[in-house]
Amino acid sequence: MEKEELKILAQNLANPQGEKGIEIGEMMNATNISMTLESIKTLVVDDDQQILEIGHGNAAHLKSIISLAKNLRYTGIDISETMHNEAKRLNKEFESQADFVLYEGSKLPFQDRAFDKIFTVNTVYFWENPVEFLNEIYRVLKDDGTFVLTFGQREFMEKLPFMEYDFILYNNSEMEELISKSHFKRMKTSEKEEEIKSKTGNETIQRIYTILTIKK
Repeated sequence: MEKEELKILAQNLANPQGEKGIEIGEMMNATNISMTLESIKTLVVDDDQQILEIGHGNAAHLKSIISLAKNLRYTGIDISETMHNEAKRLNKEFESQADFVLYEGSKLPFQDRAFDKIFTVNTVYFWENPVEFLNEIYRVLKDDGTFVLTFGQREFMEKLPFMEYDFILYNNSEMEELISKSHFKRMKTSEKEEEIKSKTGNETIQRIYTILTIKK
């Protein structure tokens, strides 16, 4: 890929826009689905719970969440108007259980202790003020709730050609240190490895990623 193409790809990974954004949203859902499903499994969802996903993309995985338990209420929040509209379009059958919210990326527009479970996959690289944002997540999470944060490790991510464009990368110890600066008090680290198709070509690559289970 040419440098300008890589820059456009990176911009759309952070904030998908227009027709190109829809295409990249589909690609992201496909390449991230195993990370997303592992994150959902880690939440340990129960009946009647309120779930928040930060950075839902096209939310083609919503059915996998709704089917986990009875009377779930899902809220997805995203900075991309393209993904907001695409998620609503793809999930019309779940509109009685799911809400999609567009926001500016720093303040979560919800009441304190609104959610039982919160998760986010591959968004932490784009948080402008990560400690402040973690404290926002802390604020909207119930006292006995669970927050799952999933990210690609620095060692893997640095090898990707579009990483030079506005991605902030972390290894496990850096992420744990970041979280320790927030109000959160407890965390458990789980490391995963998988083979995936590259976003820039047809080759396969080994992805190393981490799932953090975080509690108040």
